[in-house]
Amino acid sequence: MRERMEEFKYLGRTLTYQNSIQEEIKSRLKSGNACCHLVQNLLSSSLLSKILKIKIYRTIILPVVLYGYETQSLTVRKQHRLRVFENRVLRRIFGPKRDEVTGEWRKLHNEELNNLYSSPSIVWVIK
Repeated sequence: MRERMEEFKYLGRTLTYQNSIQEEIKSRLKSGNACCHLVQNLLSSSLLSKILKIKIYRTIILPVVLYGYETQSLTVRKQHRLRVFENRVLRRIFGPKRDEVTGEWRKLHNEELNNLYSSPSIVWVIK
């Protein structure tokens, strides 16, 4: 009797017997995180401009995450996971902000990130 394969890689995509894409999403985000980790020194550097850091994100990290997304349906949960990933990278690029009232450093809020990042969001690119 032949044994059925539960999942396998084909052209860089993880295909499953039940046609579930949850593992593919995890794989894409894991690859994106690995890519982000490789260039984290560049994204955190004070020597590079924000514009150059955004170009690094758009040309190196984003294609790794978006590979194959044009064939998938985009649910609300997937959109949220992608936004969380993008916001994490953008926070690294733009760095912390000093609070005007308390004088303490804090993370940028999502709205502030959207205002600073003038390019289309990752979800808009997929749609």
